[in-house]
Amino acid sequence: MSIQIQKEDFLNLIEENKGIIIKVCNSYCVSKTDREDLAQEIVYQLWKSGNSFNAYSKFSTWMYRVALNVAISFYRKKTKTQAVFPLNESHLDIEDKINTADESEKRVVFLQRFINEMKELDRALTLLYFEEKSYKEIAEILGISETNVATKISRIKSRLKQKFSEHLNIKNERL
Repeated sequence: MSIQIQKEDFLNLIEENKGIIIKVCNSYCVSKTDREDLAQEIVYQLWKSGNSFNAYSKFSTWMYRVALNVAISFYRKKTKTQAVFPLNESHLDIEDKINTADESEKRVVFLQRFINEMKELDRALTLLYFEEKSYKEIAEILGISETNVATKISRIKSRLKQKFSEHLNIKNERL
């Protein structure tokens, strides 16, 4: 098979599954330039590691695994090089959205904030859970057991409920 055919096939697969890249980038990056950089790095790593794709598994599962690994590495590298400030762009954007949003939109904004505060693995789990992936698929993508997936998702749900509850209590105290 020629390189040109492989390149066309690869580009078609990327196009068919670009939503995965977009979701991963949006989950791990605040700024548009960071999302673009991460997307480029994901595509590069997918191309570079194409020979590791096992044709017996789904391309999207393999793509999620590569994309999440790249995103986690990108996120870790980015947080090590940035100075720590109490507020960042996402906080400012979220505050603007909160002031103009109705109640359901506010909950989505707070959910996004809570997810952004999670550790990398928990964020990846949450993303895949919201994508309605099965525990088996999540386990395969992240390289952990199904039992571990179930346990972690249960804990994440509990923490999110607690955060929403705390948020509502703070909100009610202000009234």
